[in-house]
Amino acid sequence: MFLIGGFMDQASTLRKIKNGAMKGVKVISVTSGKGGVGKTNVVANLAIALAKMGKKVLILDADMGLGNLDVLLGIAPMYNMNHVIRGEKTLKEIMVGGPYGIKILPASSGVQELTALTASQRMNLFMEVDKLEHEIDVMLIDTAAGISSDVLFFNIAAQEIIVVVSPEPTSMTDAYAIMKVLHTKHGENRFRLLVNSAKGVKESAEVYRKISLVAERFLNISIDYLGYIPYDENVQKAVREQRAIIDIYPDSKASKCFVELAKRVEEITTPSELKGNVQFFWQRLTEVMMGAR
Repeated sequence: MFLIGGFMDQASTLRKIKNGAMKGVKVISVTSGKGGVGKTNVVANLAIALAKMGKKVLILDADMGLGNLDVLLGIAPMYNMNHVIRGEKTLKEIMVGGPYGIKILPASSGVQELTALTASQRMNLFMEVDKLEHEIDVMLIDTAAGISSDVLFFNIAAQEIIVVVSPEPTSMTDAYAIMKVLHTKHGENRFRLLVNSAKGVKESAEVYRKISLVAERFLNISIDYLGYIPYDENVQKAVREQRAIIDIYPDSKASKCFVELAKRVEEITTPSELKGNVQFFWQRLTEVMMGAR
């Protein structure tokens, strides 16, 4: 039987996450419609850039089945999200430290069961996150690519959604697709677009223009341009050395753009009210109840 007390605790937690009541914590999802666009690399470098600005940053690796953020940063955690989902560990117990004091909640790799969490498991996960509220300023959620139920859930639970896209036509198509699904199925109206691996300002602006035109024609959504990260051969060098480029090559073109990106993210003012309307609240409650049956 589903207990009312637990139900209300879960509802309260999600409301706190959505409306920023977690001590002013910014909860930002970083997502993409297509894999291979450098999303996880963006998350790692953005986190370090924010940490260098004095922010306490927590990364939730939400690619539950194929997480690789720890590999990217050369970290070998003893425990991962699988242990939390199974009730064996708390989030604090699996948390590992990264460069410049960032904290990471590692996902597991190759555990298919974690790619389709129940509504109750998702809510329990956010209740665990709620316990960390006094220790962080920014939480970055590194979602999986695509439009699975977990990807959608982590995006709609965040206050801000950053969509990472590359100049490739397939990436642009898939970036539009995930925004379309989040808008039509879950009422999301505001997105922030980051162009990765662009040749320069002109190419990145063209990517933004194309996606914005289509979105303006077929969807009633707001897409803010966050800027771009240029193609930089040092990115791959850093990946091979399992270090963030902003850490190992701080004077590179890409690193300088990550610094600017962090400044823009810091300037984001999260609305105090729930994103969307009260329908989100009741929708979440319904999903939790259905998942608990």
